[in-house]
Amino acid sequence: MSTDNEVLTNEAVPRTQATLTIRIVKSFEFRTEKHLILHNINCDTTTVGQLKELARQAIKTQPGWKPYHNVQLDTLKLYTKAHGAKTTNLIINLDHEEWILDDDSQSLAEVGFENETEVSFFNRELYEAFKKNPETRW
Repeated sequence: MSTDNEVLTNEAVPRTQATLTIRIVKSFEFRTEKHLILHNINCDTTTVGQLKELARQAIKTQPGWKPYHNVQLDTLKLYTKAHGAKTTNLIINLDHEEWILDDDSQSLAEVGFENETEVSFFNRELYEAFKKNPETRW
């Protein structure tokens, strides 16, 4: 609960300058993922499809992403929002199938994005297989 003096991080920055965390998932089974932080994203004008493309381009062009070049990333799913409850799974929220963002034409604001939102970006086929048998290996 915030007081008049405290500003929550999701309210401190406007939706037009949001910082988003994208969990790029390579393997559910081995819990292989890496965080991609995107700054100054306009959630009012950026679409789900554009966010996917921004993430793909960052993976191709930024250093440290070579192991992820061969992953077919096609699906975004909300992980958590700032000050929201987090799941016990460290890379993806296996609950709330309605949090999968299937409509690439929707703006991020339309699907509830705000500053400090976290999403998982992954291969849908691998996700469906993991849901049927959610065992992890080390």
